Amino acid sequence: MSLLSSLVAVVAAYGVGSLSFAVIVSRAFGLADPRSYGSKNPGATNVLRSGHRGAAILTLAFDALKGYLPVWLALWLAPRFGFGEITVAAVGLAAFLGHLWPVFFRFVGGKGVATAAGVLLAFNPWLGLATLATWVIIALFFRYSSLASIVAAAFAPFYQLLIWEPSARALAIAVMSLLLVWRHSGNIRKLLAGTESKLGSKAAPPAGHHVRRHDPHPPRKEHR
Repeated sequence: MSLLSSLVAVVAAYGVGSLSFAVIVSRAFGLADPRSYGSKNPGATNVLRSGHRGAAILTLAFDALKGYLPVWLALWLAPRFGFGEITVAAVGLAAFLGHLWPVFFRFVGGKGVATAAGVLLAFNPWLGLATLATWVIIALFFRYSSLASIVAAAFAPFYQLLIWEPSARALAIAVMSLLLVWRHSGNIRKLLAGTESKLGSKAAPPAGHHVRRHDPHPPRKEHR
């Protein structure tokens, strides 16, 4: 019973993680698909490049929530279903993997920064806050979301191992961190080349998208 319950919890977490809120929120606001402009990454940072801050904030919140909620539920239901440390760690990792390879969106997902933050906050609130603080400090100083994400991802497993005990959660955090850095490989190349976009910069409209402008002097019709 415990093994089956654990399997159901992990699969459910992957399903929740597969909800690509960057696409869902953009559609709700009538915005272009975030996979069609900017970095083409379905995440909050790319949605912000559309110029709609509200959509970007909602994307960030929901992406973090889909990482936090499955872990929180697994911890809450642990006494009832006998979930151990390995199950809780697997649930968090599954939610993160769902964001990277979402089953509902042809397995084309984002980089997982917000979802990983939600998982960390559910694993250990202090670890999550320390990692978020690292992201904020780097982002404020350098204005690169990608650089902040890479540095925060690199520090997270070290925080866990140096301050708290090694565990299955520590292994899950290390795997998420490695995948986050790998998903930012293109950003690393742009950072080295000096072509990476800074926070708040708007993206060019997607190809084929034309903005209609109002002509104050429309051509007059000829009467014959």
